[in-house]
Amino acid sequence: MDGDIIVVRDLKVSYGKRVVLDGVSITVKKGDIYTILGRSGSGKTTLMRAILMLEKSLGKIEVLGVDLNSARESEKEKIKKSYGVMFQAASLFTSLTVGENVAVPLKESAKLDWETTVDIVRFKLSLVGLEQDVFNLYPYELSGGMRKKAALARALVLDPKIIFLDEPTSGLDPVSADDFDRTIAELNRLLGITVVMITHDLDSFFGISKRACILRDKKVLAEGKPYDIMKQDDEWLKKLFFGERGSKFTRWNHG
Repeated sequence: MDGDIIVVRDLKVSYGKRVVLDGVSITVKKGDIYTILGRSGSGKTTLMRAILMLEKSLGKIEVLGVDLNSARESEKEKIKKSYGVMFQAASLFTSLTVGENVAVPLKESAKLDWETTVDIVRFKLSLVGLEQDVFNLYPYELSGGMRKKAALARALVLDPKIIFLDEPTSGLDPVSADDFDRTIAELNRLLGITVVMITHDLDSFFGISKRACILRDKKVLAEGKPYDIMKQDDEWLKKLFFGERGSKFTRWNHG
């Protein structure tokens, strides 16, 4: 890895009097698959939205060497163009075909003829493992896993440096979730793209994450490699990793 691509220091986010994040600091390195894990309501999505400049915050957020809280609007716009985002539930437009959905960012950001746009979209669909006949289908004609992959293709269509995934395997059956994880890992390997991912899925956490953080009580409880985090002496982490759901990974890790 060639340095830090996202640096967050002493981040604070509040909604009125309710403090959601209070002094959060994380570091995402270039080429990471970085996972944000925590119980519901711990501020995972708020942290991601702050990095995406969708939430007002105090503290420091530096992306690609640019401090977002002091940057000019032109600098912020440049950073936004380096992002690809896949929100929870895929969020595809139901009235558009898959091809038209994936093309939306291209239409908004680039002046390309339709033939060129179609070529790019078809390439991105193939990149995430979707067949070409998916191009003309509507979202309701796809399985849950295929809809997630179509949303991933849309997030990749502008060749971002960083992609953000919010609960990408939520609602998927185990086979589809494993397939999606393999797709993310392969994209990370082939393209060198940095991935920031919110998840509750311990399969993803231990299976493809290179580094991670655990949010609890508005702060970062731990940050580092998944199995290093697992070894920390904290009662809540022990319940998370050595409970019924997590024990298959911890038993495997300890042989």
